[in-house]
Order: sequence, then C-alpha cells, then structure tokens
Amino acid sequence: MSSRGRAWPVPFDADIVLSCRDRPTAVLASGDPFWHGAGASLAEKLGSDEWIAHPSPSTFSLAAARLGWRLEATTCIGLHAVPFERLVPHLVRDAHIICLMRDAAAVGALAKWLTARGWGPSPMWTLEALGGPREYTDQHRVDLFAEEVTENLVAVALWARGTQGIPRSSGLPDDLFVHDGQITKRPVRALALSALAPRPGERLWDIGAGSGSISVEWALCGGTAIAIEVREDRVANIRSNAAAFGLAHRITVVTGRAPEALAGLEAPDAVFIGGGLDSVMFDAIWSRLAPGTRFVAHSVTLETEVLLGELHQRHGGELMRVELAHAAPLGRYRSWEAARPVVQWSAVR
Repeated sequence: MSSRGRAWPVPFDADIVLSCRDRPTAVLASGDPFWHGAGASLAEKLGSDEWIAHPSPSTFSLAAARLGWRLEATTCIGLHAVPFERLVPHLVRDAHIICLMRDAAAVGALAKWLTARGWGPSPMWTLEALGGPREYTDQHRVDLFAEEVTENLVAVALWARGTQGIPRSSGLPDDLFVHDGQITKRPVRALALSALAPRPGERLWDIGAGSGSISVEWALCGGTAIAIEVREDRVANIRSNAAAFGLAHRITVVTGRAPEALAGLEAPDAVFIGGGLDSVMFDAIWSRLAPGTRFVAHSVTLETEVLLGELHQRHGGELMRVELAHAAPLGRYRSWEAARPVVQWSAVR
C-alpha cells in the first residue's frame, strides 16, 4: 500500500489508507476496485483530485470468461464479509451466480449451507488465483464437495439446481416467516404491498411490524425498511426473518411504540400501519411526512374502521373493505370459513 507495503486490515478499514493521504500512496485492491472492492469506500472519503484508479478485469469478468457465462445474466455478489443468507433472494432454479469468498475454508461452509437448503445437486466451480500463473478451476457437485482449496483468495461459481427458491410475487406464504400469529396474512399482505407500491431505493416505516413480513417483502423489492415494534419477542422474530431472507442489511429494527419511537428516523417514502392506529398517532405521523409520501393503514376493529372512514373523507385516497373466506371441513363436507374483514385506507400525503 505504500513504499513499505502494509497488509489490508481484517475487517476492512479505510482509515489505514486515509492516514497516508498527505503523501503519495498506492493501493492494491481487486481487479476492478469499484465492484465489491475498496474503490468506492475510499473515493467517498477523498476529494476527486486526490485519487486516480487503474482498473483491470474483475474477478467476475475473469470467472465468466473461464466458464463461458453471460455476465449480464449472472448474479455477482461478494460473500467475503457478509452471511451466506445474502444469496437467498438470488437462489432460483438455473440461476448463474459468482461469489467472492472470504477464504478457502468458507467454500466448504458454503457448500454445506447450500446443501441444507436443497441446492445440493448444483454444479459448483472453485476458481483460484484467476489471471495469474497459478490459476486453477475445478468443478464439483455441491453436496459432494469435500476438497481442500489451497489458495486463500477464491471465487465460487454456482449453477443453481434443486429446489425452486422463493417466489417473487407479493404475498409470500405465511409459513416462510417466524411469527406468533401476529402477521399480515398472505392475501392481505399482497393488497398492502400493492398499495405501498415499493420501488428500489425507497424507505418504508413499518409501524407495529409484528413478524416483519411487510418489511421483508418491501426489502425484497430493493428498498430499505425500518420496522417499529414494541414487543421484544416480536422484535426477535423480525430480526430472525430479516436474517433468514438475507435482508438484515436492509431492515432496521426499532424497539418502541409509535409515534415516540419515530423520533430521529430518516423520512420515509411510504408508511404502513397494520393495526392499532388512533387519531393521536395519525396526527403525529401525518404531520411529519413529506408531500408524496404513501400511507397505508389496515383495521380489523370497528373503532379504527370509523377513524379510517373519517380520514378518507378528510384526505381522500382509497378506502377498501376486504372480506375473505377459505374452504374448511364441515363434518363430511366443506364450507367457507370467513376471516375477520379488513379495512384498508391508502392515500398520498
């Protein structure tokens, strides 16, 4: 990194470079330091006249070139400093995925993780020292992987075979989530997400988050969510669900009760309240929202239903009553078993 040469700290810390900013310094990073590399982390802290980059082919480009894969159709992800669960949103049948790995030992751990989740039949390639004289590529089957990888710096390529992965439609099955019964059920969740209209990069306030299922599905669309929940046991469920879907980096959990727990939070693009809304909470939240913010609230009680009717009259938007029934056994036959009606009010500030 300088004329003396210094190793990168683990975990990565840009301060070791910033401490050298008063003298000429060379940083040896990944081939393309702006793709899962140190480039952007350093550039964000330096002036535009303080650095120049000389990129070369990335590990992803080299791996795709060795395997003959279309890079534009391949998921490229860094797993060197994050949990394997980050793969969950990308694991679908026949997906091509190239992963940067922390070290050789992580390859065996990844193979076990994939096997436990039904991806054991998948072909997997280990790619060592790409672009150098010791370059070596080997093919394996995930559930049979038992080899030692000799190089510390490796990439893994995966052609996903086995199970189907999670669907991408709104309204994921309830049994994918850890919950205590406090969960926006699948069909109602789909209606809520439709009204919330998530877009990549947007932020959601999920107030009274329960299991965090709304936050999870919002984050799967590429946004970030702040899940506010007062009960510690449900906070634990939210964290568990966020981790299981590989979304812990996109979902922030705040323990507390709205509106007090909202103090200091970054402004949202959308707000969801699954229950418990009253006029005091509404006034405190609505007054903080920027114009254009989307607001969606659900009610299953008569008292909150009356409030939503008044809010619809005052602020416009859309008011909808949803009544669902599911087929269930009735003696030797079947009949409809009705769920509690849900009233949804959605509006734009």
